[in-house]
Amino acid sequence: MSETTAPVTSLTAASTTQVASARSVSARGRRAWIALRALQVVLALFFGFASALPKLIAHPSAAESFDKLGWGSAGMYTIGLLELAGAVALLIPVLQSVAATALSALMVGAFIVQVAVFDGQYAATPLILIVPLALIAWARRGHNADLLRLVRRRA
Repeated sequence: MSETTAPVTSLTAASTTQVASARSVSARGRRAWIALRALQVVLALFFGFASALPKLIAHPSAAESFDKLGWGSAGMYTIGLLELAGAVALLIPVLQSVAATALSALMVGAFIVQVAVFDGQYAATPLILIVPLALIAWARRGHNADLLRLVRRRA
């Protein structure tokens, strides 16, 4: 009788350990999901208000930069709209990975422009922004299959 009791006790202890482990992974996963979502909201606010809004309202600092580039107001409004669209898309689950990738590409362009035209004055900013955007694009990559299904269904 003691032989049958011992395996049941160790099996119960192993099950308890697995359940506790699953709960901690679940809690850790939930905290990570919340942190990533908060990061997305912060980036969306940054791109929407701090970056896109000055371009869309033709703030003198933005207009001056785009005039120096030779892109004028058309380029300024285009970049502003792209940033605003990316900011909104960062908040839509099925678009978050694609939005983060697109904004990363926009930041690569911004880095090149900063280095080539403005002598690298603010070149670190786009590079810093690429890091969390790449993290979001990778972490939310599972939504790309959902987006592809939606696009195929509509086509």
